[in-house]
Amino acid sequence: MSAVSGRLGGDAADGDPAAAIPAAGRPETAEGRAVGRGWTTALALANLGLWLGYFGPLQVLLPDQVQDIAPHDKSAMLGVVTGFGALVALVAGPVAGALSDATGSRFGRRRPWILGGALLGCLGLAGLSGQHGILGVTLLWCVAQAGLNALQAGISALVPDRVPVRQRGVVSGWVGLTQSLGVVVAVVLVSVVVTGRVSGYTTLGILVVLCALPIVLRSPDPPQPAAERPAFDFRALLRAFRISPRRHPDFAWAWGTRFLVQLGNALATLYLLYFLRDKVQYQNRFPGQTASDGLLIVIVLYTVTTLATVVIGGAISDRSGKRKPSVVVAGYVMAVAALLLAAWPTWTGVLVAAAILGLGNGVYLSVDQALITQVLPAEQDRAKDLGIINIANSAPQVLGPAIAAPVVTYLGGYSALYLLVAVVTVAGTVFVRKIESVD
Repeated sequence: MSAVSGRLGGDAADGDPAAAIPAAGRPETAEGRAVGRGWTTALALANLGLWLGYFGPLQVLLPDQVQDIAPHDKSAMLGVVTGFGALVALVAGPVAGALSDATGSRFGRRRPWILGGALLGCLGLAGLSGQHGILGVTLLWCVAQAGLNALQAGISALVPDRVPVRQRGVVSGWVGLTQSLGVVVAVVLVSVVVTGRVSGYTTLGILVVLCALPIVLRSPDPPQPAAERPAFDFRALLRAFRISPRRHPDFAWAWGTRFLVQLGNALATLYLLYFLRDKVQYQNRFPGQTASDGLLIVIVLYTVTTLATVVIGGAISDRSGKRKPSVVVAGYVMAVAALLLAAWPTWTGVLVAAAILGLGNGVYLSVDQALITQVLPAEQDRAKDLGIINIANSAPQVLGPAIAAPVVTYLGGYSALYLLVAVVTVAGTVFVRKIESVD
């Protein structure tokens, strides 16, 4: 190994147990040596940067930017921007994962994609700050999505690469915690700490890169021997999107579960700012404040209750060895929160629903991710298969606007939308029961 790659993988010197983990793709990882706190912290930080890049634009910057450009068609135009971005994510995640699996550089197979994805995501976010038309916003959001999904493909594969099964609930819990924390940090950052579109987008882009650097610099990622790397060609690229449900039914059911729950989330959150502004009329209830202020309060409350269950839920599932019961209960709790929003569309109802949603989502984030790592079809294709799982995160962002816009406009408004969210989320919990290889 060269001097450069030696420094990049230099955990052995500081005693981090992760340094002794076997190379990615080897069967010892399933029951191998536990990863250390330093490695887990670096992984969580990389994920925090990823979620800042996603949620800062989705929750605040893009809705406000689209409203300034097209105030009379804001719902439809926001759906166009986020829909095309999600379409790019559908492709970028699995492709970046497949390329990562087949990468043989001396810097390893994950780190080039983690760092490269972070840099591309930063460029896309910085470019968004200067856009004044829907076309420009859409194109630059697509660039940002491509980079962020490449980053996500690399860091997602590190869990099954490095973490033994008995520890995946806890590690996934810390990773899930950063997703919830990323929402509130992103909203606070672009609403309170930095003001203005240019500074908001630029700050988020820089943070995506800075947060990725620790895992790039300290995570052991030895070059994969050629004999252990999957062959890659154009046909392999097409196969990256195909997993046989007949041969891998548990993977298919896990994908279906993630897809439906994330579809519920997409339906619920895409128009949350507009819901507070138009239905709850937060700005009229609290003169001098805006709907963005109310959104920040909701996200903080949601994050606090998520923090209360995300790591604990993962730890309990590790100790019991059972994942499915926790995922099912979490799904039902999240559905209850959606029903409250449908039946009680007031500021008080929003606060109660946010607290309940956080309790359920905390458990879901940690346990479902740990469950998914146990049903991946092939060890040598982990990043590609996790990229396919990430389609279940991205596809709802495409379908969400297409479903939500007519529901809100023609089929009953926000109450009907949140009733649909509850139904979809419950349907997702049914699929979990079909998984047979995981308790």
